[in-house]
Amino acid sequence: MHIEFRHLRTIKAIHEAGGLARAADQLNITQSALSHQIKGLEDQTGVELFLRRSKPLKLSAAGLRLLRLANQILPQVEATQAEFSALRSGNTGRMHIAIECHACFEWLFPVLEGFRKNWGDVDVDIRPGLAFDALPALQKEEVDLVVSSDPEDIAGVTFIELFDYKAVFVASSQHPLAEKPFVEAEDFVGQTLITYPVDKTRLDVFSQLLIPAGVEPSAVRQVELTAVILLLVASNRGISVLPDWVVREVKYNSDYVTRPLTGSGITRRLYAAIRTEDEDKPYVQELVRLAKTEARKLQV
Repeated sequence: MHIEFRHLRTIKAIHEAGGLARAADQLNITQSALSHQIKGLEDQTGVELFLRRSKPLKLSAAGLRLLRLANQILPQVEATQAEFSALRSGNTGRMHIAIECHACFEWLFPVLEGFRKNWGDVDVDIRPGLAFDALPALQKEEVDLVVSSDPEDIAGVTFIELFDYKAVFVASSQHPLAEKPFVEAEDFVGQTLITYPVDKTRLDVFSQLLIPAGVEPSAVRQVELTAVILLLVASNRGISVLPDWVVREVKYNSDYVTRPLTGSGITRRLYAAIRTEDEDKPYVQELVRLAKTEARKLQV
């Protein structure tokens, strides 16, 4: 026996309409075609599906069994079709994000809070891109967007500019380096540098300043939370380098000083790396737009 979705729709339509003519109108087919379809289905099943002498037309016991099947299956089919339609239109999908910038958690959470209000059907998740290679994971579709400051020429991957930021030196107002208008690589000699728990090559202070100058601080203390880093700095337990959006309020606190790295400062740019084939998806475009909008708020 071969039962198709159209057969289930036919059984349901005749039951609801109470007659062939009205059911044919609902299904947008001729009454003759509908009668032929019913006869073919009855030939397959070997049983009558309708009590033909009843008015309105009623289902037989076998017909009622098919009706129960229709009521179970057709809503699931319709829901799946709606999901596929939403996928085609870009209204639903998956947005799993990897972050290569530890401090970006504080910037990204307000972005996602705004995103979820209008895109609740998009599955959002965040994976710190520190314990795995985020960009290869993007290519393998293990994640869908990578926040990175290091764009690469990778086939099938597009890097979208988000915003620029400055890497800022922060120290206690009682620290000897507080007297300087800016700090240089040599100023880190003999100092305890407090950083996020990230490999040196992924920290701006090392990749942009200390490693090129061949300078190492006397000690590196790794701390997970920004608030704890600032607490240790205020207690004069060490110095740190943080993105300017992290220290935007600290610079008005008398416990701290903030200074540029080098006389000209060090500016970095954050990018959203996505698969090129996803670039036109509406929810991807919306997330990028919100990210840029939130970044402008942080830089005020």
